[in-house]
Parts: sequence; structure tokens; C-alpha cells
Amino acid sequence: MCRNIKTLHNFEPPATDEEIHAAALQYVRKVVGSTKPSKANEVAFGRAVDEIAQVTRRLLGELVTSAPPRDREVEAAKARARAAKRFGAAA
Repeated sequence: MCRNIKTLHNFEPPATDEEIHAAALQYVRKVVGSTKPSKANEVAFGRAVDEIAQVTRRLLGELVTSAPPRDREVEAAKARARAAKRFGAAA
């Protein structure tokens, strides 16, 4: 499940709200151990996702680095190369 959480810090352009929400959702899913909450737990699940997204947004805004921003396309190409090496070339 958590393999879908991507690094969000130090990218140009910065992480979007959608990316931050997706990471928070994956985190909560991992902690809870399911991908969809029961009706009885929907409110708590949703609140946790929203709070984690808010904290993540604040964290990303406060982090400082001297490294140059990473390029999303370059990082995506590296990830595809790692996947091809690990799983073989797609047919």
C-alpha cells in the first residue's frame, strides 16, 4: 500500500494539494489496514486523512534545503528505469 506514497519535498513545481491528499490517504490506509473504512469509521477516517494532509502541507512549507529542486520528469524516468530493471521490460 505505502509504495504509492511519493516523495513530495523539493520539487519544481511544488507538490499539489492532490498529491499531498493522496499521500495522506495512503498513509491512513496503511495504518488502518484497509483501503475503505466501514460506515461506522468513515468520519474518523476522513478526518485523519484531512489532518495528515494539513500537517504534511505545513511540513513541506517549512522544510529548508540547499539542494536544487528536482525535476518531476527526470524522477519519473528514473522510477520507470528502476521498475524495468526490477520487473523486466513491459511487452
